[in-house]
Amino acid sequence: GHLLLLEKITGISENDGGAFFTTMLHLATLVAVVIVYRKLIWKVIRYPKNKLLLYLVIATVPTVIIALLFKTVLSGFSDMADRGAFLGISFIITSVLLLLSDKLASIPKRRRKLENMSPKDALIIGAMQCVGTLPGISRSGSTISGAIFAGLDKSAAADFSFLMSIPAILGSVVLEGYDAVKAGTIGVPVSMLIVGMIAAGITGYFAVKFMITMIK
Repeated sequence: GHLLLLEKITGISENDGGAFFTTMLHLATLVAVVIVYRKLIWKVIRYPKNKLLLYLVIATVPTVIIALLFKTVLSGFSDMADRGAFLGISFIITSVLLLLSDKLASIPKRRRKLENMSPKDALIIGAMQCVGTLPGISRSGSTISGAIFAGLDKSAAADFSFLMSIPAILGSVVLEGYDAVKAGTIGVPVSMLIVGMIAAGITGYFAVKFMITMIK
């Protein structure tokens, strides 16, 4: 949402290489998330039969379906969203979700950890990530809210949300990268690409660390 907003303010369009540049920024942010969560990611890789991996798959499936649906059936609506037609509404929706989840999390109740998750929890969070696919609506805000709505505590909500971002961002990079190459809109100077990715990676790392600390 903020990337799209700045594109509109600065007058950069997809034809100027904006789409490819955005894709590379997402990739740099992904690296930051992997570095922050390297221990938990390594645990998931070492023990692939762990239920957490299954829950990540369950939570990701709805997003894949919605993403493909947007590219085909709802392409007209997707084009309007990509032009920023719903940015104001989207920012308000994110604000409402965060406000509701924060109020809900403050109500005294026994909340669950990652190890106590269920397939139903993963499905609820996955459905909320679908909401986060709309431009302007925060993906992490939607999934963290969804996890709290499902009954997880703030720590588990933050951890699962950022783990979910890995397949989500990878999928986005593949789809957006393919579209940019196909449309011939990758004409971004290498120097600008490197500077942008370094900036996104470094600020992304500290933003994630700050977010986790603040949420928990």
